[in-house]
Amino acid sequence: MKSRLVDRLLLPVRVDSIEQQGPRLRKVTLTGPALAGLAWQPGQHVRLQVAPAPPAIDWLVGTLRTYSVWDHHDRTMELIVFDHGEGPGAGWARTARPGDELMLLKPQGDFTPRSGARYHLFAGDETAQVSFGPMLRALTDDAQVFARVEVDTPEERVDLSPKHLGGPRPGWNVDWTYRQGRSAASSRSLVEAVRGLSLPDEPGVAYLAGEARTIQLVRRHLVEDRGWSRRDVVTKPYWTPGRKGLD
Repeated sequence: MKSRLVDRLLLPVRVDSIEQQGPRLRKVTLTGPALAGLAWQPGQHVRLQVAPAPPAIDWLVGTLRTYSVWDHHDRTMELIVFDHGEGPGAGWARTARPGDELMLLKPQGDFTPRSGARYHLFAGDETAQVSFGPMLRALTDDAQVFARVEVDTPEERVDLSPKHLGGPRPGWNVDWTYRQGRSAASSRSLVEAVRGLSLPDEPGVAYLAGEARTIQLVRRHLVEDRGWSRRDVVTKPYWTPGRKGLD
């Protein structure tokens, strides 16, 4: 019974290649027949079985960690993994090698582009880039976009441009800010970067991702200072200091 249930929940994949994308970023390409025909929406994530766990904790699927999908096509899936911390996910990211076999849960999540928006606003930190990239690529060519992404140094930027255009679309206002060693938690500088945007008078849809307390600050600015409705602000807290289980 256990084996049959696991087979229904988890898909077998293999690490095909690993590329260093920056000081703390690694692109991990997964392959396998189980990925063919898999339903995926840009912005969604998968959960990888990165290690076994004590039976009393997770007897069925082992230790799972969540990663946004950078791209998926046919039998190939790309993840860009942010290397930080000392937990099982960080350990897997540092030690994964081509040929490794592992299991994953199918893509899930509702942090995806909303249709019919007047314009789209993106704000987040390093951890948000991997979901923002495919979401931006999925927008129509005439979409109006504002984005502010905060990273520690320029080397930790991820290219968010649509590949087939070779650069940003017309109507895009996308830029980065740099902390240069300051904490990403409760980042006032990201709030100020969003505050400095000249947005249209009517609200669009905002996608906020990254550190939980920073997301709260940006959402508060949009709702209290700019008069946006909370339903126009979509949030995805990935992490916050001292707290586990955010995904």
